[in-house]
Formats: sequence, structure tokens, C-alpha cells
Amino acid sequence: MAKNKGPRRPKAETPKGFRDYFGAEVTARKAMLDKIAAVYHRYGFDALETSGVETVEALGKFLPDVDRPNEGVFAWEEDGDWLALRYDLTAPLARVAAQYRNDLPTPYRRYAMGPVWRNEKPGPGRFRQFYQCDADTVGAASVAADAEICAMLADALEAVGIERGDYVIRVNNRKVLDGVLELMGIGDQPELCAAVLRTIDKADKVGLPGVAQLLQNGRKDESGAFIDGVGLTTAQAQRCLDYLSMTSLAKSAEEISSGEDFDRTGYNAYIIKEIRQAINCSSIGFEGVAELEQIADLLNAQGYGPDRIIIDPSVVRGLGYYTGPVFEAELTFEITDEKGRPRQFGSVAGGGRYDDLVKRFTGQAVPATGVSIGVDRLLAALAAKGRLEASAQGPVVVTVMDRERMSDYMGMVQDLRAEGIRAEAYLGNPKNFGNQLKYADKRQSPIAIIQGEDEAARGVVQVKDLILGAKIAAQATVEEWKSQPAQVEVAREDLVATVREMLGRHG
Repeated sequence: MAKNKGPRRPKAETPKGFRDYFGAEVTARKAMLDKIAAVYHRYGFDALETSGVETVEALGKFLPDVDRPNEGVFAWEEDGDWLALRYDLTAPLARVAAQYRNDLPTPYRRYAMGPVWRNEKPGPGRFRQFYQCDADTVGAASVAADAEICAMLADALEAVGIERGDYVIRVNNRKVLDGVLELMGIGDQPELCAAVLRTIDKADKVGLPGVAQLLQNGRKDESGAFIDGVGLTTAQAQRCLDYLSMTSLAKSAEEISSGEDFDRTGYNAYIIKEIRQAINCSSIGFEGVAELEQIADLLNAQGYGPDRIIIDPSVVRGLGYYTGPVFEAELTFEITDEKGRPRQFGSVAGGGRYDDLVKRFTGQAVPATGVSIGVDRLLAALAAKGRLEASAQGPVVVTVMDRERMSDYMGMVQDLRAEGIRAEAYLGNPKNFGNQLKYADKRQSPIAIIQGEDEAARGVVQVKDLILGAKIAAQATVEEWKSQPAQVEVAREDLVATVREMLGRHG
């Protein structure tokens, strides 16, 4: 007779495509977001927190995974309605702008930070839950709102530690791209236009030859799988490639602009002139070029020149709801990939104008523009630049030498906490004192407090500087060890002042 094995235990593992974040990571993220929020607040934007759940109808069919509309979200049916976890922070804003349109100021300027969820195939660095940090202006038709978003994004990157010269914000206009599509003879075929734009957006990954193949019959990817093409004629594809060739023109001009003899203020004007010539006779294209010119003038007047923000005809942005200016923030410094090869870090933020998104709810045109920062990618960039703390500092640990005196130890903890110092008493088995210090090390505690029976009788405590102690143990000479004792005895009433002084020495 088979032995009953009992109930099956669940696997202790994170679901595929998700991850856990621990203390140091959460602390680093919060610190970065606080700096970004301070910039947004300085620009006059208000915070907004929306529900993590929206109706599928409110979210709309604007997922990046356009081949599987509504399958890209985590959705369920409830009382006849389909609900889903939000896949970005823009669609919920559109719903809020429509729902509270009689109460909100116009324009409405808001920023939002939080997790979003996408039911997509996970991969290296690609998760189904991740953080976004958005800022949007709803109700302003002027491209001054777009220019302001770009300037604010530049300030936010610098505020978190991305130095000027290590990033560039690239700006284009979907109307310019619409003009190209019009000249290709497909402007009245929205699905084909969307497919072409998605293909153009892959230029940085597959190169112009790859784009040429994808615009026509298709190509094999690196794995050998065949990717179907869009089906354009050779002439149509060539018209698109002629436009994209300006990307290399823009790059070369950007390189020239780093030289001493190049008029940096004239860089954007130079690129705009070339775009205007490429658009030829498209009215919608000319409208887009005029808006780019306005944005460049506004930014230049505020001191945001081509060293930070440039006009770039290659920027597309894959989402289908953009209607005007589009922009991306790219980090330009090199990192090393998993195979040891140098490469540029790439994009960490993007956005643009979406004048028709709120209209879905109200039936009335409501202009809007905004940007979204990829929080995890920006954190990774800061780590690559050495701008993140390697670890979060743990609490001061008050060790326990006598269980009967727990109230005394908790009193020390409370005195420290009352002065804003992070502290805790050891709550494990106090029998082995060595284990308490091992616990403090594992908690990355800067200081341990020790008071045994003898110290209590004399009204003193031992204050052990764990950071200094580790340094002394690793490299100090005997003389340094004597001159910088890692443990001092002080009166009980001087505990808080001593701890504060020690923490101050370590910043």
C-alpha cells in the first residue's frame, strides 16, 4: 500500500516574468523617484495616484503588442465587465481627465509613479511587472507644453545623477512621419501605416538593410526565424529609406557639433532644414516641421541647446496614439554587455503628444502630451555610472545580554528612534553573543550597542563602530588601531550623542 505523502507543498519561487525587490533596491528606487518628483513639483505638476485596475474598455487597444489586442493585459471578468491591471500610466490618466473634467484645472499637469503590468513573453531584462514614472499636461494644445516636458526631462535626468554629456533627448514629430507615409502613397491605410512605423522603429536594432527587408518581403532574424514583411513595393520602401537616411546625416551633424568650430545653436536649425526638404510637398509634414521649429526655438530661449536636446528624424515611438511631437531620452555613455562587448546604454524615457486619447471618453478633442521614464532602466544606468549606493545602511542594533533587562534595551532603542536614528533591539535568541554581531553584520548595521551586567551597574554602555571595525580589521596597522578605537565606553545618557557623532563620521 502506497504511503500517503501528505499535501503537496507549493514551490517557493517567483512567478515567471516577475521579481522581488529587497531593502537596498527599494531604498535606491525611492531616493531616485523623490529627486524626480522634486523636479516635477518645481515645474508645477501635481501628484496623482490611480487605481491599479481599470476596465479593459477604458484601457483601449493601445498595447505595444498590437498583434494580440487585449491579450497583452492581465484581465478577468467580473459581473459582466472585463477588468485588467493597468499596462501603463497614460491610459488611466485619460480616464481621470474625462471623469473629473469639471473639477480639474485646465490645463491639468500631473505626475504619477507606480507599477504597471503587461502579459507579454518575459525575457532577459524584460519583466511583466515594472515601475514607470510619468509626467503629463492635459488640455494644452501649444507645443510649448511639449518643449516644457523635454526641458523637465533633462532636469530630472541631471537631478538623479546623469551628467550633461551623458544623455541626449531626441525630438521628432509624428506629423512629419505622416507626411512621409503620404508621399509613399499609403497615408489612407491606417493599419499599413502603423506597420510601417513599427518597422521604422526597429532601425536601431536591424539597421537600414534590415528595415528595407522588413518593409518589403521580410527577413530572418538572428535565431533563423523568418519575420514577415510589410509588403511595400520597392519604390515605396525606397521613399521611406530616403527619409531614414537622414538619421546618419543627423548623427554626423551631432558629431560635428561637438567640435569647436561648429555653431551649436545652429544644429537643430540645420536638421530642420533637411527634414523640410525631404518632406517635399506634404502639408501635414510641413505642419510637423513648423512645430519642431517652434520647439527648438522655445528650448533654445530657455538655455536647452543641442548639448541636451536635439531634433532627430529617426525617432518614431511605437505606440499608435501619438499625434504630434515625440521624444526619447537616450544615455550616450558606454557600458559592457554580458559578453564583455562595449555598447551604449540606450533609451531610458520616451513620450509625446496624444491629442485623441481623452476624446475616446468625451467625444471632444482634448490635447495632451507627456513622458514616461523607465524606472528600472534608469536605476541600472545610475548603477553603471556608480551613482547608486551599493547598499542601504542598516539600523543601529542594541544587543541583548540579559533577557530580564529587555525593558532597558528597548528604552535605548526608543531614545535613538526619538532622535530620528534608525534602531532596533535584537529579538532573536540572545544566548550566543557572537550570533548577535553576525546578525548586525548581515543587517549592514553601522553600530552595535552593548550593555552587560557590569556596564549597567556603572551606568555606561559600549558603542561599537562596526564600519570602522571592519576597516581596521581589513587594513589598519597596530598604531591606527590604537588611535582609532572601534569601540568606546560612554555614559548611558551620552548614548544618543555618541551614536549621532559616529554616524556623522560615516556620512
